[in-house]
Amino acid sequence: MSTFTKLTYHIVFATKHRAPMITNDIQGRLYEYIGGIIRAKNGHLIEIGGVTDHVHIATHLSPKFAVSDVIRDIKGSSSMWMNSEKLAQGHFEWQKGYGAFTVSHSNLDSVQRYIQNQEEHHRRRTFEDEYIEFLNRHQIAFKREYLFEEEHHG
Repeated sequence: MSTFTKLTYHIVFATKHRAPMITNDIQGRLYEYIGGIIRAKNGHLIEIGGVTDHVHIATHLSPKFAVSDVIRDIKGSSSMWMNSEKLAQGHFEWQKGYGAFTVSHSNLDSVQRYIQNQEEHHRRRTFEDEYIEFLNRHQIAFKREYLFEEEHHG
């Protein structure tokens, strides 16, 4: 018997402290770079989008790699690239952690539309509210006080 897989994920992660560092002038280059990382891991980028403080990715990933390893490579390589190319104002970092949710083939179109409409969506709701809604929808238990990294001064 042959083996067939189509592992589709909706991945979400934010900039450190949700700083608005992904400006319109660098967004396209960053998204292309992330797509290249996914392809290098035998994945297929379906859709990518976001706003200044976070990114959404719809992707097929290869079963050869753990989801956590692919996301670690996306975040590590892209932040290193952003800093080496001096594309962001200041030091660019992604926040620790991420959300990764499986997507059924029948829901992929709606996930793509959701990712494409991030600018409009975030005129009405914050990233924090959006992320908590994802966790609740997928019945993932969490404690709000540990959910987001907060910037501490002093």
